[in-house]
Amino acid sequence: MEGLNFIGAGLIVIGAGLGIGRIGGSAMDAIARQPEASGKIQTAMLIAAALIEGIGFAALFAA
Repeated sequence: MEGLNFIGAGLIVIGAGLGIGRIGGSAMDAIARQPEASGKIQTAMLIAAALIEGIGFAALFAA
């Protein structure tokens, strides 16, 4: 049963990493299209990444 916890923890970390990576890539695309809105885009990107990371940590401790 302990092996399943390690698999679950690995999936949580991979999912959070993919989510944060996708947010970063999308934000870079948005900044390339509208450089004048870079401040708002970066702020939204950082908040979303922090929320995903927080959910990932919470799920990791629950597993």
